[in-house]
Amino acid sequence: MKQPVLAPLRRHPALTTIGVLALLLVAFVILFDWNWVRPPLERYISRKTEREFRISDLHVKLGLTPTIRMRDVYFGNAKWSKDEPAMAKIEALEFSVALRDLPEKILVPRVALTRPELVFERLPDNRKNWILSDPSDTSPSKLRISTLSVDHGHLRYIDHGEPFVLDVLGSTFDPASQEKVKDADAKPSNNRYTTQYDFKGTYHDAGFSGRALTGDVLSFQESGVPFPLKGQLNAGTTKLAVEGTIADAANISAIDTQLRIEGQTLANLYPFLLLPLPASPPYQLQGHLVLKGNRYTMDDLAGRIGSSDVTGKGAYVDQKPRPLLSADLHSKLLDIADLGPLVGVQTRQSGGKPAMSQSETSNRPVAKAKEKAIDPDHVLPAGTFEGSRLQKIDADVDFVATKLVVPDALPLQSLKASLHLHDAILKVEPLDFGFAGGTIASRVSLDAREPTLKSDVQVDLQRVRVDQLVPDNETIAKGAGRVGATLHLKGTGNSIADAAAKADGRIAATVVNGRISNLLDAASGLNGGKVLALLAEGDKDIVIRCGGVAFDVAGGRGKSTLFVLDTEQTQVLGSGWFDLEHERFDMTVAPKPKQVGLLSLRTPVRVHGSFKKPDYEVVKGPLLLRAGGVVALATINPIAALLPLIETGPGEETNCANVQRTVGGAVKQAGGASKPAAAGKGRTP
Repeated sequence: MKQPVLAPLRRHPALTTIGVLALLLVAFVILFDWNWVRPPLERYISRKTEREFRISDLHVKLGLTPTIRMRDVYFGNAKWSKDEPAMAKIEALEFSVALRDLPEKILVPRVALTRPELVFERLPDNRKNWILSDPSDTSPSKLRISTLSVDHGHLRYIDHGEPFVLDVLGSTFDPASQEKVKDADAKPSNNRYTTQYDFKGTYHDAGFSGRALTGDVLSFQESGVPFPLKGQLNAGTTKLAVEGTIADAANISAIDTQLRIEGQTLANLYPFLLLPLPASPPYQLQGHLVLKGNRYTMDDLAGRIGSSDVTGKGAYVDQKPRPLLSADLHSKLLDIADLGPLVGVQTRQSGGKPAMSQSETSNRPVAKAKEKAIDPDHVLPAGTFEGSRLQKIDADVDFVATKLVVPDALPLQSLKASLHLHDAILKVEPLDFGFAGGTIASRVSLDAREPTLKSDVQVDLQRVRVDQLVPDNETIAKGAGRVGATLHLKGTGNSIADAAAKADGRIAATVVNGRISNLLDAASGLNGGKVLALLAEGDKDIVIRCGGVAFDVAGGRGKSTLFVLDTEQTQVLGSGWFDLEHERFDMTVAPKPKQVGLLSLRTPVRVHGSFKKPDYEVVKGPLLLRAGGVVALATINPIAALLPLIETGPGEETNCANVQRTVGGAVKQAGGASKPAAAGKGRTP
């Protein structure tokens, strides 16, 4: 006869007790209702957090990674919140916890939310309603939420310090995935788009909205698991489209996407990127955006800004104390009008009229029209550079443009620039333009460490060809020689106009190895007899022995210390001043012949007026004296009337060595001193 199953246990009472306890434990686990501990759990959490916490149902699935399911979750907001009484209201909350990672961290592999209503808030003093520990405790949180899935959810984030407000509505639209997104144990399928997020908000008073498609779950924190993303964002006139993969939405750890952005002006990106970009014309850019660690890279960058093309690559490093932007950009055809003048969101008041508001400078055409309406005679750009923007980022940017399109037929040919911004000091060196066969080599420095900007501008005009300065004028284009100049000005002010109005420094220019039309030389002095002879016999070139101009600048006002042009036949002397604050100037040029001439009305010429509307006039004094002499002598003897029109040639030979010493470095920029002219070379009777 077979022994009963419990017979061995009867022979060992201790084993009998253990077996019974094991059976009772199994029965308890099977029959245990986790809602029995729900009331004490609610009281415990409410007491520890000092917020109301309640649930209608609780269930736990035991294991090395237990799964907890709660229904009708309610969790109160922080006492300081004035927006919502509840921080969280969730129809169903399911999450798992990895016990093997305790106590180093509390790892939640996945959270599944059904119809959640969530509100997250941050105060300017950095208090956060989701931080339940002592606010003064700045140690990193041990909680890690690896992945997240949402069905019919609403999240609202309010940052009272930035300020930043975000509203997000999320829901799974794929029927095959709707049950899986509610199950924390379900394996995610992220190989297609199944969930849609609609969002809107404001950031630094700039509104935005958009839509994004993702897979079943979002990798949320420290997972390194990418999820698919396809979306678009609209912020005013700015539109952003992205498609690719992103890892860890709460603290992005990786990005690999194709990006396209377009808008009316780059300046509108400042509230989002904190980059001090100019008020450009409409733009469209695209590229391949990748994030590794704290470094964002943009490869295959291509697009247009206005009518200018741009290609290249860039990088953005999120580092302390300031992020670093670097870029290497190229353009085959650059329209200078697309770069400037820079029109800021603030404009210097003029004539008692108010400055421009943000709404009046929302795009470049509106800003330029408003600027013109405020001061139609304004030449120097008055758009304000906001120094605080230069304090928020460091930058290293190189830019090369092969060909330039310039207004008013200026002989600008190419551009090479290198920008460096570090610790609120902006240096653009070099800033070189190809100009009339030579180079405009510039070095610009802006110190934005104080509220008022300090500027230091150095410009060298190097080896500029006289014949290319005004190529459309055949008479001048026949000339030869090279022009060199140096400019060094220092000023203070938050716009070009303000800095120029307070500028101190020096400007000098010279011409070397030059030749000009003899007809032009005669016409400039109103020498009628010589003009008639040249028209009959043919024009010839004459040598420019030397020439130089120098101005000392103090408080925005420049005064000439040298003004001379010496040819084989004429010495041209001048003097004058200019005022950068009021944008006015007054110059007088007096040609003095070195030879006797007939039918000469040589007299000084005055050029004056505003920078915007210059004017000129012949100085009437000497001219009237000669005309009066002609009239008086004509009454006596018609032949004698020619006497006042005879030029006796008072012009002297200019000391060219002194001229070159006075203009200083301008001679070097022109390419060396003038070569001595051979005796009698180029002279005409």
